[in-house]
Amino acid sequence: MNAQSGNFEVGPYLGPAIGEGGDAYNLNVGATFAYYVPVIDGLKVGGITGLDHYFGKDYRGWDIPDATFIPIAASAKYNFIPKLYVGLDLGFAIGLSDGSKGGFYGRPSFGFSLPVVDLYAYYKSINNSWEPEDGPGDWDNKWNVGSVGVGAAFKF
Repeated sequence: MNAQSGNFEVGPYLGPAIGEGGDAYNLNVGATFAYYVPVIDGLKVGGITGLDHYFGKDYRGWDIPDATFIPIAASAKYNFIPKLYVGLDLGFAIGLSDGSKGGFYGRPSFGFSLPVVDLYAYYKSINNSWEPEDGPGDWDNKWNVGSVGVGAAFKF
């Protein structure tokens, strides 16, 4: 019998906030923790979680507080050639900040795979829902918090 074994991946990422979230936040940083198992040649699937943090900024005279999320998602990576891959994480981001409920989480990525580490670029979107205590009166309580950036995933 030929048993398939999986691997853990842990690593940091960072990038600027974009979209509607770019109005309220400057920078997005975080770390991911994932586990993958190979399914077919070139494809591995698993789960991913982590800690995702956005640094707030001044918006229309309001000091926007930082926002923190815990994403919980299904994840897949496909190596279309041995060193290059595309990835996709889909799930839910739990809001940890005051008033934030979190929402749908999606993060496509494109990366370069080395024996010990994957280096990647990503686009991330969290369809956040929140209940602010105060803030600009024209803010909707549902809006997209997004970012683009780069990261590294160390393989164990």
